[in-house]
Amino acid sequence: MSRIVIVGGGWAGCAAALAARQAGAEDVVLLERTDSLLGTGQVGGIMRNNGRYTAAEEMIALGGGKLFEVCDANSTHRNLAFPGHRHASIYNVVEIERAVKNCLLDAGVEIWLQARVAGLARNAQSITSVSLENAASIEGDAFVDTTGSFGPQSFCTEFGNGCVMCIMRCPTFGPRTSLTALAGIIERQGQKADGSIGAMSGACELAKDSIAPEVARQLEAQGVLVIPLPASMVNEEKLGTKCCQQYATADYARNVVLLDTGRVKLMTTHLPLEQLRQVPGLENVRYGDPYAGTIGNSMRYAALSPRDDRMQVQGEVDNLFCGGEKAGLLVGHTEAIVTGTLAGHNAVRHARGRDLLTLPDSLAVGDAISHVRLRMATPEGMCEKYTFSGAGYFQRMQVLGLYSADAALIARRVAATGLAGVLARPVVQETEACPT
Repeated sequence: MSRIVIVGGGWAGCAAALAARQAGAEDVVLLERTDSLLGTGQVGGIMRNNGRYTAAEEMIALGGGKLFEVCDANSTHRNLAFPGHRHASIYNVVEIERAVKNCLLDAGVEIWLQARVAGLARNAQSITSVSLENAASIEGDAFVDTTGSFGPQSFCTEFGNGCVMCIMRCPTFGPRTSLTALAGIIERQGQKADGSIGAMSGACELAKDSIAPEVARQLEAQGVLVIPLPASMVNEEKLGTKCCQQYATADYARNVVLLDTGRVKLMTTHLPLEQLRQVPGLENVRYGDPYAGTIGNSMRYAALSPRDDRMQVQGEVDNLFCGGEKAGLLVGHTEAIVTGTLAGHNAVRHARGRDLLTLPDSLAVGDAISHVRLRMATPEGMCEKYTFSGAGYFQRMQVLGLYSADAALIARRVAATGLAGVLARPVVQETEACPT
């Protein structure tokens, strides 16, 4: 029997839990401190844009693409183009949490909500259990830290513009608790281009019933709207504070870019409400999440785990893995699913005494994992953000010939590695005979 415990129910945690079950773990427990799964996935919505298409198809061919298929099934718009991005899909943020939760429950994942981790127990170099605020204790053979890098409120106050009451809801459910930190492992903090700590989340949500009906209808029909801002309202300097560097281009300072995610996603770090209400059709607009979008958004990259290319955390414990933003300066839902999936799969391999899996650099998903780790070993690399969809890493994908929107070609590339379907196959115990 193998029990895998995942702490953090965002995209990475959900991916890790599903991957662990696919790898054959009989008991998988997912702990989430709030009352719902997905975290920022509930205000995100963008998939398959630019190189994320490649990464999603690679993961599907590797056998770890179930969550991408769930997103595809819940996408209200496909093959969208907006500034700097091609062939994007937009999933419905209102429906996605329930769809993912059902997927995990169908797979046999045990989900604990409002289960905030407060401590851990260990034996020599292994974590043996985690304890919750209510004193409940959960034992495990391997653990996955997908607690993210947002907040707590003091971090947002010191390095941002204070608590903006975002989807992380620290005042309600308590701040994020890092399993890596509880294990006594020193974490790192990302930096902005000017060397200051952290980075600001990249988008805000507008209340759909507060925009003009004709604008709402046009947005729902097209999926995207680009509305120019008056020159007096353009502020390109704030783009340097964003974690989502794929959107840190002049288009996102000079225009109001809206996406239909089931709600209304405003693709900018923040814009004062009095200015936003000068845009035609937005005269009565109000922010949804974050409620304080007038001054900023939530701050991220407060706590990054040291890890290797197998997503194993490096330090005084040997059975801890990580995914999502814990795994480094990776930005986006696709990136979280990729790293979370590998972490959950390798947690089972560790529990069963098998060699851990490293994804090859001939695939974008493998190259991104190793490239980000190597870049973060340099001072300048800690000031960058990495994503399949833009900025420096998407450029790297194109230079290396890793980017493609041809699903059949991507499947053949994965098959050439000999790893097709590997993430969907159960991992046998070290003492068992390998299947032929």
